[in-house]
Amino acid sequence: MKPKSPMSERLFEMMLDRGYSKEFSDLITKNLNTDFTATRMIGYLSHYSSLPEGEVVDEMLSILSDRDRIMRKREAEAANARWNQIMWEGFSAEEE
Repeated sequence: MKPKSPMSERLFEMMLDRGYSKEFSDLITKNLNTDFTATRMIGYLSHYSSLPEGEVVDEMLSILSDRDRIMRKREAEAANARWNQIMWEGFSAEEE
């Protein structure tokens, strides 16, 4: 697993300040280790004063699912753009 981003570190501190255990906060931030995912969780947590751990886990899974969907969409868009280029220019443009 890659190291935590600065926003993940901020999320970790926020969770500790809200009374979540160090182990639970570490587990959440290890999974939400990018600025994008950590920022989404920070936004979610800022709307509530306290949430059960189960709801935090549900939101983490939702954020990870969204991230994976976005990544698949970007990959499909890139493949589609390449396919369109081949259709317009033909395969010979690829060899040049």
